[in-house]
Amino acid sequence: MEKRNMHVEEEAARCLFCNDAPCSRVCDHGDPARAIRAIRFGNKNVAKRWVARCTDAELEDAERACIHYDRPVRIRELVASLPDEDKNFSANTLPSLAITFCGIPCENPFFLASSSVCTNYEMVARAFEAGWAGVFYKTICFDDIREVSPRFDAVHKAGTSDIISFRNMEQLSENPVDVDFDILRRLKRDYPSKVVVASIMGSTEEQWIELAKMAEQAGVDAVELNFSCPQMRLAGMGSDVGQNAELVLFYTVYVKRNVSIPVIPKMTPNITHMNQPAIAAYFAQADGISAINTIKSVTMSDFAEVSDKKVISGLSGRAVKPIALRFILEMARNPLMKGLQLSGVGGIETWRDALEFIQLGCHNVQVCTAVMQYGYRIIDDLTLGLQTYLAGRGISNLEDIVGEQVPRFVNPSDLDRETVVYPKIDKDRCIGCGRCYISCQDGGHQAIVFDSETRLPRLIGTRCVGCHLCRLVCPSGAISMSKRVNKRPHKT
Repeated sequence: MEKRNMHVEEEAARCLFCNDAPCSRVCDHGDPARAIRAIRFGNKNVAKRWVARCTDAELEDAERACIHYDRPVRIRELVASLPDEDKNFSANTLPSLAITFCGIPCENPFFLASSSVCTNYEMVARAFEAGWAGVFYKTICFDDIREVSPRFDAVHKAGTSDIISFRNMEQLSENPVDVDFDILRRLKRDYPSKVVVASIMGSTEEQWIELAKMAEQAGVDAVELNFSCPQMRLAGMGSDVGQNAELVLFYTVYVKRNVSIPVIPKMTPNITHMNQPAIAAYFAQADGISAINTIKSVTMSDFAEVSDKKVISGLSGRAVKPIALRFILEMARNPLMKGLQLSGVGGIETWRDALEFIQLGCHNVQVCTAVMQYGYRIIDDLTLGLQTYLAGRGISNLEDIVGEQVPRFVNPSDLDRETVVYPKIDKDRCIGCGRCYISCQDGGHQAIVFDSETRLPRLIGTRCVGCHLCRLVCPSGAISMSKRVNKRPHKT
């Protein structure tokens, strides 16, 4: 039985993504660390450009230099498994990612989300230098913000350091108000082509108005209204506002009447129907909507206790992306809100994640947790991947794909229930682990038998309902989809 080649993405995921990577330092003719990072963040098809000129001896040295906790990344095998780059996609032929959001020109759709990744001038300046188009600066308020320690926790993939979801107890900026607005003023002065958005939060009508006016006077491009922070220590702020359509309406109106720059309310996901406060923001003549903020959650790690106490706080990271997409889709499908531009937030780590938000109607996306893990440098692969995708489809304008997937979504009652797609097993790719059999036996419809001699699974067509649990659990990609056919008639 022929075994599959190395799982390139799986091996790349073992990389620790070191600072000043030793593997690249010993390679004079390439950059193995950059190639591995390209693989990890969805650019396997162009990763070879960074190692194409490396000699075998250099790659061997790079492997020896690899920092690791169990064994080095198999750099030589990984490079040998990479596909040749499509010569039609050179850096000179890739399309621009320029797009307009709420009337503001943006060089690309990638922004820093209002969070700990953008709390001072130096941080944001480095992000701008790296290639980020804009920033939703960490929320500014009049309250005396005093954060707890520790303030972060994470849920990891079992047995690894890979973070599935990230929990934080941070609130708003700890800087004095005048310091933050001076930072925003200097950022806009020094980086006039970048987009600077002030995120603000008040507790009264007067505070919302004053903060918005201060933001406009600082020269920012827009103001985001934080109606969504889930862990404010005072009632009547953050997600308490976002759950109340009447407060969203009033506070948005107050701000809109007092500034001329775009106003973008940020919605909370800690609500059943986000459309209710979002429609209120629309009727208040908001220029756009940001969604989502973190989701109220609990983790039980003792390491995240604060003086022996635990608390409910906000969850972010890859695990929340499907929830964020659901809220974005519901707003994009709402006919009352047609024309209101969306900014997508939640679990964006690769360009494919960003693409999904854009295809559901977002004109830009905001990133936080991925930057906290991997740094501002991920912007390279976010932009490269999205550009390569557009080039592959022959699309030169990012605006052309905004919302293109929305019409494909229907109500459950409108789905085709008369046909079935059976799984198809590739025996050459099968590694004989039997995972498909176990899952089908105990979690499916007992439609797979497993030959312990050949270690090959076999599908029982009369039992299979086409649920595709087997395909999802297969670790080797040996199970694919066959042609859609009509269901067999029920026996009477």
